[in-house]
Amino acid sequence: MERERKKYLELSLCCVAAAMTVQGCGASSDSQKIEIEIVQYKPEAANYFKVVEEEFNATHDDIHLTISSPNDAMTILKTRFIREDYPDIIGIGGDINYSYFVDAQILTDVSDYEGIKDINQGYLDIAESLELVPVDGTYILPYVANAAGILYNRDMFAEHGWQIPETWDELMALCEEIQAEGILPFYFGFKDTWTCLAPWNAMAVALAPADTAKQVNKGQTTFTDEYRELSEKYLALLPYGPDDPFAYSYNDACTAFARGEAAMYAIGSYATPQILSVNPDLNIDSFVMPASNDKESRTLNSGIDLGFCVMDGCENKEAAYEVLDFLYADENIQKYIDAQNAVPCKTGDFQLSSMLDGMLSFIEAGNMTDYQDHYYPSEMAVDAQLQTFLLEQNVDAFLSKFDTDWQRYNRDIIRMVKAYEENNTEAENYEK
Repeated sequence: MERERKKYLELSLCCVAAAMTVQGCGASSDSQKIEIEIVQYKPEAANYFKVVEEEFNATHDDIHLTISSPNDAMTILKTRFIREDYPDIIGIGGDINYSYFVDAQILTDVSDYEGIKDINQGYLDIAESLELVPVDGTYILPYVANAAGILYNRDMFAEHGWQIPETWDELMALCEEIQAEGILPFYFGFKDTWTCLAPWNAMAVALAPADTAKQVNKGQTTFTDEYRELSEKYLALLPYGPDDPFAYSYNDACTAFARGEAAMYAIGSYATPQILSVNPDLNIDSFVMPASNDKESRTLNSGIDLGFCVMDGCENKEAAYEVLDFLYADENIQKYIDAQNAVPCKTGDFQLSSMLDGMLSFIEAGNMTDYQDHYYPSEMAVDAQLQTFLLEQNVDAFLSKFDTDWQRYNRDIIRMVKAYEENNTEAENYEK
């Protein structure tokens, strides 16, 4: 299928309101050195990448590495892409933006990179599933992931003899047991709309097909059909949280959980540093959200939190790969894990945070499923829709709006998928 680069790149940039003046990579003072520029989107990891940059430059005479970690990296990157001012490597998450970039054909195939053989296959599969339409090759090297489910107070569970639930019925029974003892089962911070996505995603991996968005784009199903049980069970969690979960922000919820005001918190591993900043001595563990009654079908809600893509315009792919070798060295990945409480996408003997103990078997087995919201366009504001849904508690109205808005905000993608399907059907018929 023939695709025009600019057309689909503009699709990914439609939410950029104004252009920004951004300087590209400058020449090194040593003209003999190859310049490699990385722009990565996680400002909270800026200190880590500053150290990586310094250590790389101190040990390499032929390459000079520059790593930028701006607060608004995605806006900066999109603006630079419009101007065709590309860095050599970008560090981004595995979400809809990555999907757009693949489709815009601005990333290069890195399937020839030697280190790809060490990447957990589960995360490579997740990366492939993010493609709007199937393409040959690999366009992102997963670096680290996060995991979402339920954080719990390990000491509180041990004190009361509560067992980790493996099915939905067991979770509901546990909530009743905790509540009967005068303790709040869950804390929610739904004043911040984005936090509404955490329980939603964690339950969705067990209750809806992993490729729900793709099936809808092909016209094979609707969100009304696939998300009804998910929506109903989400509402069933609310009575086990604070009386007004919309009065509390993410920071409020982290603080309350840190102070032992709830036994559990339905959030991702990324919340742990915030929680421990309030109470460093809190003994936290986690478990997979048991959203169905088939415990054998449980899967970890995990996605690519950070991966590296080499841009198609990179003139020094060999040097870029040398930089990637440095980034993917076990000791550097371990430093990132320690600093950010992350899950490595590379297989190996890494020391993970103890709060991931309850999810470790899923990580080691590669039994993980991506976040549903990684397929949602930002313009659709699903987080705000979820907050409204939780306030109004009208399942039918929520699902109807979800389907209507999906057709509106994804119409270009839906047309593209339809054209791809038609072209491939014609090709298959021709071959027969």
